Amino acid sequence: MTEQPIISLRAVTKVYGDGPTAFQALKGIDLDIAQGDFVAVMGPSGSGKSTTMNILGCLDVPSGGTFLFKGRHVETLDRDQRALLRRRYLGFVFQGFNLLSRTTALENVELPLLYRGEDKATRYDMGMAALDKVGLKDWWDHTPAELSGGQQQRVAIARAIVTQPDVLLADEPTGNLDSERSVEIMQLLTDLNRNSGITVLMVTHEPDMAAFARTIVHFKDGLVERIDQGVEG
Repeated sequence: MTEQPIISLRAVTKVYGDGPTAFQALKGIDLDIAQGDFVAVMGPSGSGKSTTMNILGCLDVPSGGTFLFKGRHVETLDRDQRALLRRRYLGFVFQGFNLLSRTTALENVELPLLYRGEDKATRYDMGMAALDKVGLKDWWDHTPAELSGGQQQRVAIARAIVTQPDVLLADEPTGNLDSERSVEIMQLLTDLNRNSGITVLMVTHEPDMAAFARTIVHFKDGLVERIDQGVEG
């Protein structure tokens, strides 16, 4: 791991609304994430973990404080610059898979490359390579309806890593899966973290899933309550 954190938050606040109805979701977050780490983010509803993940994913902006990504001040970027950062450095995995139902696994995986303007041959090569990484190369022509829940999430992970991001943000990636499929997905994320060097940030409510991470960050009442080391830590 490098000495400089890939992500650094200092005194980050987030306020929604104005005046007497204003709600302070984040009350001054300090957090460093090392490049190559596997971080699980936990906390009750309303604790600030989702707000923090939205800021880290450049989907929202802090009301105050400093957000550094690879040494660059993200809080000063405009909407287009944040979108470029997302497209270039970040991958996203969601609880609900968010796959297009009438397109093949490969076409789903190629979508971020299409947005990036890559040509057809490049999209095919990179898409198949990503499917190979998640063990679904032979299922490239299947639609989501022809895949199990675990396979659909693998396709979603392939879509997230096809652009070769530095950071993978996963929001409850096992929330819609049974326990056996959940462990398979966690093992896949662990392999991607170890073998591809992708920094993984995962929100989860499940302690047994969080245990796969090296670092576990606990949120409470808009603050980082404590940071623990997982089984891999």
